[in-house]
Amino acid sequence: MKQNVVIIGGGIAGMEAAKQLLMLGYKPIIVEKSDHLGGHVSNWHRLFPDMTPAVALIERMKGEISDANVFLETEVSSINKLKDGYSIVLSNGVSIVSRAVLIASGFKLFNAAKKEEYGYGIYDQVITNQDLEHWFNTGEDKRMTGKDIKSIGFVHCVGSRDLKAGNSQCSKVCCVTAIKQAIEIKERFPTAEIYCFYMDLRLFGKKYEDFYINAQKQYDVHFIRGRVSEVSENIDGKVVVKAEDTLSGKPLRVTLDLLVLMSGMVCNPDIDQVASMINVGVDTDGFLRSRDNVYSIMESDCPGVFLAGACTGTKTVPETVAEARAAVLSIHNYLSNG
Repeated sequence: MKQNVVIIGGGIAGMEAAKQLLMLGYKPIIVEKSDHLGGHVSNWHRLFPDMTPAVALIERMKGEISDANVFLETEVSSINKLKDGYSIVLSNGVSIVSRAVLIASGFKLFNAAKKEEYGYGIYDQVITNQDLEHWFNTGEDKRMTGKDIKSIGFVHCVGSRDLKAGNSQCSKVCCVTAIKQAIEIKERFPTAEIYCFYMDLRLFGKKYEDFYINAQKQYDVHFIRGRVSEVSENIDGKVVVKAEDTLSGKPLRVTLDLLVLMSGMVCNPDIDQVASMINVGVDTDGFLRSRDNVYSIMESDCPGVFLAGACTGTKTVPETVAEARAAVLSIHNYLSNG
């Protein structure tokens, strides 16, 4: 009989793990709280740096796990440790016994409304990166649809690297996401002036630096090094941004038709209760704690409980997929040697 492996979370980490488990002859069972697979990536339009359509990736991954058991709109109600494994009860009443559990619960986006100085929820023309992706996908947003937008600004590090917001970590993907969105918006509004206000550009991934250079050369995106100090609205309903250009040493005042806040990744609080049921700890950054942060990041301190993706910290798509594959190998070794 095939062994069960319960996967908590149906984003790209959970889906890739399910695929690999199927290939190894296991019976993956995905438990997903929302009504669809794919997590945050399913809500994105294109993926950097190749501008791959996100929907194409998600549909491909869905096709690769058609033999997996998937429970949507379902949560874990309880987990109890057995002599050799775990007894798991789901919110739909299904009970599962599994020797291994993979937590792939992902992340949440920082609530930009907490940074009141940026005006999200106060000024109509201030939106978030998530709002912009929704518009790219659907064309539905009264703040943009049918308007001739001539100037757009992007504010990096909203809720990231910010002690006052309670998150000192870098979200890792905000810089390159802003570049991707700046390129996409420039394609929609070719004559618009685009500004990116950043603290430091952290572009460490493959082809990311080329992506940044291309944004400047081909799309004429302006990069302003300096934290935004004030956002207000003028009588015409436009957004007025004040910042200091630290490279020139001069203050800057720009009037924009649209301001996009790059909300960063924070830990997913939805998994805290489940983690506490099986004594998986939470690290100082709020993400789930691995056995260590160097060699065993896919393993927890609990026998048979493994971790993958952004539940342990901020990750790119390639990192998440690679980590899911590595976690499955750890699961296979654990089950084979048990």
